[in-house]
Amino acid sequence: MKKFLAMALVLAMATLAGCGSSSDEGATEGDSANANANVPVIGISQYGQHASLDNCREGFLLGLEESGLVEGTDYTVDYQNAGFDDNIAMQIAQNFSAKNVALMCAVATPSATACYAAAEDKDIPVIFTAITDPVKAKLDTGNITGTSDKLPVEAQLELIRALQPEAKTIGILYTTSEPNSVAAIEEYKEKGPEFGFTIETIGVTQQAEVLQAADSIIAKGVDCISNLTDNNVVGVLPSILEKTNDANIPVYGSEIEQVKLGCVASAGIDYIALGKQTGEMAAKILKGEATAEEMPYETISSYDTYVNSQALTDLEITVPADIAEKAIEAAN
Repeated sequence: MKKFLAMALVLAMATLAGCGSSSDEGATEGDSANANANVPVIGISQYGQHASLDNCREGFLLGLEESGLVEGTDYTVDYQNAGFDDNIAMQIAQNFSAKNVALMCAVATPSATACYAAAEDKDIPVIFTAITDPVKAKLDTGNITGTSDKLPVEAQLELIRALQPEAKTIGILYTTSEPNSVAAIEEYKEKGPEFGFTIETIGVTQQAEVLQAADSIIAKGVDCISNLTDNNVVGVLPSILEKTNDANIPVYGSEIEQVKLGCVASAGIDYIALGKQTGEMAAKILKGEATAEEMPYETISSYDTYVNSQALTDLEITVPADIAEKAIEAAN
């Protein structure tokens, strides 16, 4: 009996020793997992997939990097795309909130609105980008900040007038529920007459209506179309351009990526630069240098003139020498 107990004790000790070894290895892995768990998570919610919003996200990550933060050490990224679906944007935001991310970055207004609502109870900071009018979107107070992509409307009107001296009517397609687009339309209607333009608009409620709206705006006989940063419209811009090119109607973009797609020209901002500015603001929050609530939203002040020479040639538009001198070629 004593021998049996002794053998049992030896076996038990061996088993414990084996478990201890396994446990030590497990502890090492656990420590690594815990270390990763302690790295702040940035939840990036992008409303949809198109080049302008992609540039914002790319610029945001560059802004973090140039602020001295290292991915994997100072932060990790949980990137989600809503596919231009408001319900999915809300689900993404709620998921970020459930995970208690350190910061939410929202690219475009619907994502920002969803993130703000989901983060408010937990006081998770939200930083947005690609929002034209944060005040009208009601994203200018609370634990939220970011960057505005307010369009240089006067510069765009001046550019259109220079390239089409005889033009009288500018057409614009927009989403009626998009505060950014509504604000831009108001400014176009206010300032258009100063440059001798009548502004003709057609509103849509969803992306499925955009191409039919494009047919309608063409049928109204507009001299050109000025495209906003409206996500529903930009999402089908190549198809719009097919229609306008067939009708010999120039389309002016609002930033470089739209001109690359075939818009003739644009007085627009650089969305990578906008994203970088946002990333720099986010870095201050992650470093504890400032809170989102303490930082007012920022508006990028510089813009460039972009041209697509092939599109201009196809539509027989001549660029005045003073504009050609400063313009940036944006064709693919």
